[in-house]
Formats: sequence, structure tokens, C-alpha cells
Amino acid sequence: MSKLRFGVIGSGRIADFTARAISRADSACLSSVASKHYAHAQDFAREHHVTAYKDWHSLLEAEDLDVIYVATPTAQREAICLAALANRKHLISEKPFLNTASLNRITARAQAEGLAFMDATHFTHHPRTAETIRQQTQFLGPVNRIHSAFFTPMMDRDNIRFDPHQEPTGAIGDICWYTMRAIIEFMRPTGEVKTIAGAIKRDTQTGTIVSGAGLIEFTSGQTSTFGFGYDAGVWQTDLDIHGERGLIQFDDFVLDWRNDITFSNPEYTPEFIIGHEQALPGEFKHQQVPIRKSQEVQMIENFCRLTRPNADIERSQSIERTQKTQLLIDQYCQAVGIAV
Repeated sequence: MSKLRFGVIGSGRIADFTARAISRADSACLSSVASKHYAHAQDFAREHHVTAYKDWHSLLEAEDLDVIYVATPTAQREAICLAALANRKHLISEKPFLNTASLNRITARAQAEGLAFMDATHFTHHPRTAETIRQQTQFLGPVNRIHSAFFTPMMDRDNIRFDPHQEPTGAIGDICWYTMRAIIEFMRPTGEVKTIAGAIKRDTQTGTIVSGAGLIEFTSGQTSTFGFGYDAGVWQTDLDIHGERGLIQFDDFVLDWRNDITFSNPEYTPEFIIGHEQALPGEFKHQQVPIRKSQEVQMIENFCRLTRPNADIERSQSIERTQKTQLLIDQYCQAVGIAV
């Protein structure tokens, strides 16, 4: 199969990082970029040896593109995604979305056009995720509860994340997205949301939501507790998965310590920890999962497979995971008094 040609809309740090993953993927190649600041697009194009467009409208009209990757602020995302689909381009988009209704308009258009859609959540494509699910099914039994914590040291008020007009849910959409996605991937709730409780903290200067915590109870009896934010002064990406017969733990469930946008430790082998019954910490099993390609490169390659004509089931599954994650985000926002 020939390589799919990607155009990138956005020229920030995450766009640059994903562009490098596109270039390293076996089934993809980077072709072009557009940004609201043409000078930034030109700098990006020189760095990646691609074509720069003055605006995203011009890029979407290009005939030499198969896929659009959208890495713009949340407030701009729906219009660009819908336009990409209208121009018959497959779509991979950063998250979150404005709300579930906005996301549903995007995914409905993708399905109507027979085009692939995926949100850019990296950790779901790490081989460790599939291995964890296999191990928990075999050794843990049904998952009763999940606890997650995702914190970053990032209180830079010049960052776009601190502009509520561009990122209306702040750290909820940006950071809490991953804690919600862990619920969908690893707990796979068998009931509806029964109750949600939570608390958030806002930056006193910008009003941006910078951190929060919460509890979700499902009608199945499963529960999830979580914390997230920019103001912890350290990276923390912990995940505990409690089954009926044991526990699986991560300390890097979002960002791989080995090779990620923030970290580079090529000698590190990703792992997770399994504990049963009355095992002491020294008796927990460390399950290593070697990885040949970064989770970001594997995300791009998995997306390319979604574009194949016979991938209808996989496309629907991709959309469903995104919808379930965004719905939890919306329900949490409502619980803490944020209109969505």
C-alpha cells in the first residue's frame, strides 16, 4: 500500500511532535502544514521539508492529501474537522472537543462520507495497553475500580491552555481526558453513570481551570477516582486497576518514560506491575513490554489501517471510544458547574 499523505493544521509543539511521528511511520508521509500565523507555518515547513499554506482553507483544497491532522485549539476544532471531511479527507484530531454534540456532528459526517476518524490519544496505541487488558482479563477478573492521577508542572500563563476562549474547559479537557479514557480502556463500565462528584481549582489571574479531582460511580457498582492538573510541580501519570483478584499499576500510563514528547530514556523498557492477594511490594510481578516504535508512531500506523475500505467495524469502535470519553468529560463538567 502506498503511503498516505498527511497535512497538518496547527504549528505548535504537539503538532511538531506528531509530525515527526508521521514521518517515522511506515504507512504515512508528511506533505504540508497550515497555521493561522503564516510565518509559523513557514518555519514548520522548513523544519519538516514540506509545503506551507497561508491558511487551512487552502490546505484542505489540496489534491495531494489523504489525511488531515488537526492540532488547533479546541474552540476552532469542529469547523476545521467538518471542512476536512467535506473535502473528502480522512481525519485525526487532537482532543478534547467542545462537547459531545460537537463531536457527534464530526463523527456523523465521517461515517456518512465513509472516512476514518480517530482522536489523538497516544497511550491507547502502546502495546502495553493491549497486554494489560489481556493480563487483567486472565488474572484480575472483572475490574471494580480505577484510580488515576495525571499532573504536569505547567503554570505558564502565556500558553494557549491558559486562554479560556480557546480552551474553555482548561485542564479538564486537556488533562482529565486521559483519566477518563483510562476508564473506557481498562475498566470498560458495564453500566451507566449513576453519580459524579468533583472539585476544581481556577487560576486566580486567568480564570483557567488548572486542576481538579473527582469520583464517578456507575450503576454496575464500578467506581473511578481521579486527580489532574497543571499545578503539582511534577510529572505524575499513575494508574491503579483493581480487579476481583488483584491489582495492576502503572507509573507512566499517559507518557512513556522511554520515548515521548517530554521524556527520552531509550534504555528504559515500559512495564506494569501486577499484585495478588497479600503479596508484599517486593513480591509484585514486574511485567515488561518491549516496544519497537513509539506509541505516537503506532497511533499513526493504526490510523492508516482505519482508512482501508474493509475497516468499518474498527472505524466504528474508534468513534465509540472517543464518544464515551467526551461524554464523561461533559458529565464531569456539569457536576462541577461548567456549562458545555
